[in-house]
Amino acid sequence: MSPGSAILPGGLKQSQPVIEAFQTERLRDMLALCARAHPYYREHWRRAGIDVQSLQSLDDLQRLPLTPKQAMMEQPEHFRLQAPDLPLHERVLCEVIYTTGTSAEPTPVYNTTHDYHAYLFQSSRVAEISGIRSDDIIANLFPLTVAPMGAFVRSATNAYAAGAAIFAALPGSGHGAFGVHRPLDYAVQAIADRRATLLWGVPSFIRRVLLRAIELKADFRSVRMCAITGEASSAALREDLRRCMRELGAQGTTVFDRYGSTEMGAFAQCHEEGPWHNPSPEIQFHEVVDPDTGRRLPDGERGALAVTHLNRRGTVLLRFLVGDIVAIERGACPHCGRFGDRIVGPVVRTRDLVKVKGMLINPAALLDALQSVREIDEFQVVIGRSDPSDPFSMDEMRIRIASGVPDQTALAQTVVSRAQDVTRVRPVVEFAAAKEIYDPALQTKARRFIDAR
Repeated sequence: MSPGSAILPGGLKQSQPVIEAFQTERLRDMLALCARAHPYYREHWRRAGIDVQSLQSLDDLQRLPLTPKQAMMEQPEHFRLQAPDLPLHERVLCEVIYTTGTSAEPTPVYNTTHDYHAYLFQSSRVAEISGIRSDDIIANLFPLTVAPMGAFVRSATNAYAAGAAIFAALPGSGHGAFGVHRPLDYAVQAIADRRATLLWGVPSFIRRVLLRAIELKADFRSVRMCAITGEASSAALREDLRRCMRELGAQGTTVFDRYGSTEMGAFAQCHEEGPWHNPSPEIQFHEVVDPDTGRRLPDGERGALAVTHLNRRGTVLLRFLVGDIVAIERGACPHCGRFGDRIVGPVVRTRDLVKVKGMLINPAALLDALQSVREIDEFQVVIGRSDPSDPFSMDEMRIRIASGVPDQTALAQTVVSRAQDVTRVRPVVEFAAAKEIYDPALQTKARRFIDAR
């Protein structure tokens, strides 16, 4: 790859044919590199008899099979390029962030220095599109989790890319020996003291911060924007965030709803409640596909989102099923005039994984962990709201247990520990009669996992 060719001159101001011609060149380079240095794709292409050199266009990409999320989760090391002949910055490990795995262990996503620079590039475009400024002071309100959470770690990177200042409130369920986690009121006070302009975090937690600020009559006049991600949010919830900011006398009430994932980074809205721009078509190509056949669907038709990396060196994914149902539109944006592809909602997550408090959890792994506790007679996991009367309150994971053990406190502690190990979310445990959870006289199957949100 020649120097400077990683960035498309003119970026999103270029026409759609120019963007796609550039993506085609990057795709050819990426396929050639995977053919010699990607353990998973080399083996699968060999078995399927796929001649990668014959793939010469974005349309030809459809001849490759889809990559299910489960495949990467089961063999994450096989998705990491093995190319010792690459320049140092393209092969040295810069960071590892994690997404949910198939068991108690989360799945690593490897980033080289090359990939970190690409994310800085992507983040600078996100800032430009969404209106994040160099004079912003960002409050990182994402939780400090057991495994490095992409949203938390990448908050600083997004600030670097925009030239903005940032501090972290360090909320989350306490773990570890050093007692570094901080309470809700610390976040409120830090925002007021540091004159934060942008609140960055999971929407339900940002709402808790705003509601507590109203109770404390905290000075949030400096706040002008909430940048939310990590869990699904409704139009009503986003409007409630704006209501809270108005009540606090904030200088602005913009709610920037980020869309993205650990594997592909973030997309950006050029206006509130709009579709999400792919800010960096130089490094990613996106399709909406039929997940059963792999057939690419026409623009505007809803299907499964698949991402293909065009310029990565760590964990590399081709036609990777992100796990969301969306639509895509391409061409000039009617609001800002930028070209490229845009994700059109509503975003519907497929059922194999569920987000709770911003953490992507695997229900099957949680159920397996609970079933291994001998003292439990019956159990049920219910995902709901911490305040059932408030549809915008924080997510809550409640585990209902039936057991005849005399020491319920010890059993509850065991359940909390097992659940946190596999989900990174602290549950509420309640005891109930076995028939209240599962009555074989009334039900043919026990409902072990219920998402009641």
